[in-house]
Amino acid sequence: MILLRRDCLVFNTPAGESIPCSVDKVTVELVGATGDSLDKELIRNAARAVLHYFKEELGRNSVTVAEFLAALERALSGLGVNLKVPMPESALPRTVEADLLGLAFRSGKGCELFFFQSLREELRRKLGGSPEVLLFRGLRVCVKQLTGARRWSSRCQLLNDQIVEYLRTCLSADKSRASCALVIS
Repeated sequence: MILLRRDCLVFNTPAGESIPCSVDKVTVELVGATGDSLDKELIRNAARAVLHYFKEELGRNSVTVAEFLAALERALSGLGVNLKVPMPESALPRTVEADLLGLAFRSGKGCELFFFQSLREELRRKLGGSPEVLLFRGLRVCVKQLTGARRWSSRCQLLNDQIVEYLRTCLSADKSRASCALVIS
């Protein structure tokens, strides 16, 4: 395990990522223009107090941005500063996921025609929610399920390529979804 610097916490994002970052840098990012009229040293000391609270008193090295913000606001209000920092909007695009293996199981082994029909219906259903990113998971296991293969073969690769091309073609045919990104894993 990597040793975390003394002035850092691990910030957990809504996407499940864990990002180690200096408390000072995070505070500058979060407070930004809102804290321009305030004493920078006061904000820095409040942030360090929050760091101490999480690390020493609670024994935590990992927090969410919301937890850190709430603790920072409480610390500043204890110093007589009423600073309302807006919660940062998630920079992550709206993602909708689909399970290719589930579609393959419902279609059955060797029933590729049923699979492609189900795939098209699933694509339309997922696009109905106007996602920014459309993520299809489980391509490799889906292909092996449809072909009945235990090991990857040239037939598997051919079906893999057909599924990818089919999804690309279906998405590009729908002109209203031009801004939607397609991810197949």
